[in-house]
Amino acid sequence: MNPASVFAPASLQAARLTEMTWLLIGLTTLVALVTLACAALALRRRRRDVPVAAWIVGGGLVMPIGVLSALLLYGTWRTDAASAALAPNALVVSVTGRLWWWEIRYVDPASGRSVAVANELRLPVGRPVRLALASADVIHSFWVPELGGKVDLVPGRLHHVSIDAVRPGVYRGPCAEFCGTQHARMTLHVVAEEPAAFDRWLAGQAVDAGEPAGAAARGRVAFAERGCAACHTVRGVSEARTVGPDLTHVASRLHLGAGVLRNEPGAFGRWITGVQALKPGAHMPALDGADAATVDALAAYLETLR
Repeated sequence: MNPASVFAPASLQAARLTEMTWLLIGLTTLVALVTLACAALALRRRRRDVPVAAWIVGGGLVMPIGVLSALLLYGTWRTDAASAALAPNALVVSVTGRLWWWEIRYVDPASGRSVAVANELRLPVGRPVRLALASADVIHSFWVPELGGKVDLVPGRLHHVSIDAVRPGVYRGPCAEFCGTQHARMTLHVVAEEPAAFDRWLAGQAVDAGEPAGAAARGRVAFAERGCAACHTVRGVSEARTVGPDLTHVASRLHLGAGVLRNEPGAFGRWITGVQALKPGAHMPALDGADAATVDALAAYLETLR
C-alpha cells in the first residue's frame, strides 16, 4: 500500500494540487526570508525615521493584494480541469458515506445492473472517472491524498469529483471529517489497476453468489437464521438491503470493517464474534451465544463469497 501523501500524486488532479502545494511552500518561504531580512536590516541600521505610511501601504496592502490575486488566478486556472465536461468514455461511480462505512456502486456495462461493493473503490488506470459523492446520514469527507483534493459530503447534496489515475496501486482514504465514535475506523481503500484487470473484476462483481457446499452450506443457513440477511445483501440469497454493506463478494476485498481487519485467514471469525470489541458502536451486533461450529460454518460461508 502506498503512503498517504500529497507529495506522491497518482492522478492528474493530484499532480496539479501537488504543484500548487510546492508553489505555496516556496512563496511562504520567500516571504519569511524577506521579512527576516528586513527585520535584520532594521536592527542593524537602528534608524528612527522609518516611512511608516509607505510600509503600511506597500507591505500591508499592495504586496498582499498582488500576491493573493495572482495565487487566486493561478489556482483557478490549474483547477479548472477538475470541473471539466464529462469525457465520453468516463466511468461514473457512486460513493456514499455511511456510519461508518463506504458504499460504492457501479453499473455493469454488459447487463446494465447496479453492482454494489463496500469500502473498496476500484478504478481503471488511464481512463477518466467521475465520482458522484453523497452522504446518507451526517457530514463525511472523501479524501485520498494521492488522487485528489478533499470533498465534504453534506447530507442532501450531491458532489462530484474527477480522477484520472496514472499509476496502479492501493491508496488509503480515511474519512476526513469527524462523523461519530468510529470516524477513525472508516477507511476507504482505492485500488487503481490496469483496464483489463478492472474489467474482469467488474464482470465478476456483477455475478450472483454461487451455491456453497459442506460447512459453507451450513453457514448459509446460519446466515439466514441468525438475522444477517436483515441488514446485508447477498445477491441470489437475500433481498437488497442498505443497512449494512453488500456481502455478495466480500471475500474478494482487501479488508473487513472499513479497514479494521486485513482480509486474511481467520478474519471473518474474528469479525463476526468480536465486532463490538474491534469497532465499538458499530451497528452490527456481535454473534454472541453461538457455538463454535456455527461460527466456523458462517465464516466458511463468507469466505466462499468471492
